[in-house]
Amino acid sequence: MHPAAEGPELVVDPDRRTGRTLLAGGVAQSYVDVTDPRHLHFEYVRRMAAVVDLAAPPGVAVEALHLGGGALTLPRYVGATRPGSAQLVVERDPAVVELVRRELPAPPPGVRVEVADARDAVTAAPPGRYDLVLADVYRAARMPGHVAGVEFAAEAARVLRPEGILLVNVTDLPPLAFTRARVATLRAVFADVCLVADRRMLRGRRYGNVVLAAALRAGRLPVGRLAARAARDPVPGGVLHGPTLDAFVGGAAPDTDATLSG
Repeated sequence: MHPAAEGPELVVDPDRRTGRTLLAGGVAQSYVDVTDPRHLHFEYVRRMAAVVDLAAPPGVAVEALHLGGGALTLPRYVGATRPGSAQLVVERDPAVVELVRRELPAPPPGVRVEVADARDAVTAAPPGRYDLVLADVYRAARMPGHVAGVEFAAEAARVLRPEGILLVNVTDLPPLAFTRARVATLRAVFADVCLVADRRMLRGRRYGNVVLAAALRAGRLPVGRLAARAARDPVPGGVLHGPTLDAFVGGAAPDTDATLSG
């Protein structure tokens, strides 16, 4: 266990000398290889990147909004795999922004970083602006309520283009009640939703990350290809969609700002 620190810090990976782990309060927040932006260390980041890879033809530039910046892992990846992409990164902690700017390589062209609250940034964005919205927003290892309810999901849907996709990173532990509510919440707004996670998590055997993908158009999500990618990952994952996602959600109800603040 790394001792808790006053502020964010970057630590060299002893097993990969070009790797850097961003710690916030002693908790690993993100990981970057300073020489290879395509190297993705954390399994949930690889799952989010798989959706990004399949969201448009290879190499085609996209417009992306990243909520939660960290070490800019996914903006760097998108810049390397989809050159010319226009990306806005919103990070709430100015100390993280300054540390990453000072200690890590500059992000690729087209990446702009703002210090702001994620909900405020989405609310202020123009309608139909983005192909992708990627949400990885946490405070003290918890997703803040103001980015977890139907109102936030509706704002994210508003700023997406008709073929756009929202990606959300969720951390949870058995019996995954928080994840079930997040899926129900997204389904209240989006026409197509799927879930990607470590198969052991889906069997209720471990704590970890779940990636949710949501699209405005029914049938938009590349579920079959995503399942194939997840199965080939070093940490094999499963995809829930349609009837299997129905069964997973069960009777979970969508959350709203009111239920999350109560």
